[in-house]
Amino acid sequence: MHPLSENTKTVALLASVFVTGMAVLIIEITALRILSPYYGNTIYTTSSVIGVILAALSLGYYAGGKIADARPHYALFYTIIFVAGLLVLLMDMISGGLLQIFSAVFSIAAGSFFSALLLFFTPALLLGTLSPIAIKLQANSLGRVGNSAGGVFFWSTLGSIVGTMLSGFFLIPMFGIAAIIVTTGIILGCLGLLGLLFFVPTNKKVLFVMVAVFAIIVAAVLLAQTMPIKSNLQTVYEKDGTYEKIKIADGTWNGQPARFLFQDRSYSAAMYKNSDNLVYDYTKYYALYKLINPQATQAFAIGGGGYSIPKALLNDSPNMHVDVTEIEPELYAAAKTYFNLPETDRLANYTEDGRRFLAKTNKTYDIIIGDAYYSFFSIPAHLTTKEFFTLAKTKLQDNGVFIGNFAGYLAQEKQSFILSEMRTFKNVFPNSYFFAVNSPNSDAAQNIIFLGINGTKKIDFTNLKDLAQKNIDPNRFDFSKAQEITDDYAPVEYLVSKILGHWY
Repeated sequence: MHPLSENTKTVALLASVFVTGMAVLIIEITALRILSPYYGNTIYTTSSVIGVILAALSLGYYAGGKIADARPHYALFYTIIFVAGLLVLLMDMISGGLLQIFSAVFSIAAGSFFSALLLFFTPALLLGTLSPIAIKLQANSLGRVGNSAGGVFFWSTLGSIVGTMLSGFFLIPMFGIAAIIVTTGIILGCLGLLGLLFFVPTNKKVLFVMVAVFAIIVAAVLLAQTMPIKSNLQTVYEKDGTYEKIKIADGTWNGQPARFLFQDRSYSAAMYKNSDNLVYDYTKYYALYKLINPQATQAFAIGGGGYSIPKALLNDSPNMHVDVTEIEPELYAAAKTYFNLPETDRLANYTEDGRRFLAKTNKTYDIIIGDAYYSFFSIPAHLTTKEFFTLAKTKLQDNGVFIGNFAGYLAQEKQSFILSEMRTFKNVFPNSYFFAVNSPNSDAAQNIIFLGINGTKKIDFTNLKDLAQKNIDPNRFDFSKAQEITDDYAPVEYLVSKILGHWY
């Protein structure tokens, strides 16, 4: 093989740092989606991924500088890329089992950090070592350190920009997370092997062993992805959505055939396949509006999911019109295909944030239902604040109602999400009620239904004994220990972490 020119080596070197820079950001962005089914789309997940990868890159740059001064060789440069590719592939293989164990043992705060540390730190560290080595290699051939550093950082950063945009706008919407990670690992592995083949006089036996190891790992990863996962549910639809992993599966509930919607790890919605009855008890509380305004005809639902509540509202009256905001673009079409959502001009769907929609619309409603708080793992903080409830109240007609489904527990503690939320809600809706779906006497985590009335009408519990047994008496709580939640102060993830486990 004829020796390659210095210009060819330089072009290949810059192309390599472009690809590896792209890989770092693809890993970082997909890392958030890998962790979110287990720890939610929380500030802890985001902080853990960004913090761990930045720490890995920082140490990688430092170590790379030491290596560059000691052993600035193309062989080492491309070997590091190859090993990084193998680690990315192995990361895909172990992530499922590891995350199941860690999420069961640790809190969302500690678990997200340790998971990010174990899964993403080493590949990012190795990729971080490449820029200093590339600068040294190019400087040795060109004799211009400043020019070399500028070129390497330019192409590496440009690769990171491309990786960021590619992940968010194309890869994640079009492909599964596993496919993205595996492809990234294969590209890095192949890049490392090609670099060794064309730029380094590598021992053929060593290269053969590397190719064989790479092929075996790739085959093992692909085989693992094709192996069926044992489950009592039969998957009928699965896709990585814009905001979370979406899965629709058939199973049973209360002995009846049912269909379920999962958003990440949470049971988000369900329907019986042989009846129109609502599956989850908390969804049945949408009908509270009938106690205040039974003639209601205008409803707004924040969060569609499986569109169980919008369907129920439409069935209540032929005069009912329902507006729905659902930020996940895939769910409206999925609800029509898999959850029997009818085509009707009485339902208008908007792919938009619910609070943003309320701020822009001139419409007012008889009913506003907040059903975007679908799990402990994904509570939108901006839909929990005093400012949000105040905005919602301004969009209610006289005797209009706001019905919100929240999750928490009723134990009196100094810092409690549900008590802080109740205090915040009561300050906006003085005429309000709270219902425990399980029992107001239980300290276990459960769904808590908030009912706020834009008027003075009260509920007469005389003939509503079942509902009266679910009614929570707010006077039993000392709300002075619960801080009001505002746009400026909304530590939702911190408060919710106390529900999910002990604080670490």
